[in-house]
Amino acid sequence: MKKKIIIIVGVIVLLILSVVGYYVISDLNQESKLKNELNELSDLVNADNINMDEINQRLNRTVTKNDYAVVEKSFKNYLKDSFDNSLKIAQVLNDEQITTLLTVDNYQNDGKDFIKTKKYIADTKNTLEECQQKYNEYLTKEKAMSYINDKGLDSYYTTLYENELIGDLSSENEDKTVENAINDIIDILNATDQVINFLSNNSNDWEIENNNIVFSNENLTNEYNQLISSVL
Repeated sequence: MKKKIIIIVGVIVLLILSVVGYYVISDLNQESKLKNELNELSDLVNADNINMDEINQRLNRTVTKNDYAVVEKSFKNYLKDSFDNSLKIAQVLNDEQITTLLTVDNYQNDGKDFIKTKKYIADTKNTLEECQQKYNEYLTKEKAMSYINDKGLDSYYTTLYENELIGDLSSENEDKTVENAINDIIDILNATDQVINFLSNNSNDWEIENNNIVFSNENLTNEYNQLISSVL
């Protein structure tokens, strides 16, 4: 009888160990999938020639299961929002219309009140300032963690997200290239705005002649040239 009890207990222990072993191996497999997926995604993002179609394909898929899938989706949603904001910044910085605001063509097409030009400058500045604020927010750990803190996960998974996926987002490691580029364009828009306001305020004292702007007196010409020089 005792032998039977021992055998039964032994079988139960083996079954428990088998179940525990299965879940441990399964968890390790899911964690490995997660890390591999994000490493490959990192390689795509840091490639010399960025393929946004492939990046978006990765961001919109889920390769893990259960709690690991929650971690994966949370991090990818954080990346997607950050990328969308960065793409919006890039579109504005590369907008060729900025370079046409102080041309004779624009003076003729939108002068002398420059209603469209003034609206474009104001809207573009607002967009850049909003995107700049968001850009800085996405570089904070608080913002990154907000994508997973409300998911009700065990601390193991939030720690994995924080340490393995987010890493160090301290300001010391922050690249100022994007922020500097935004500030440069905002400075150009501010200087351009001064020129446009000058032209609209003196609308009766300038004309376009032979594809050049001509003022009614030398003082206005000098003031215009000084304002233009601050843009260049």
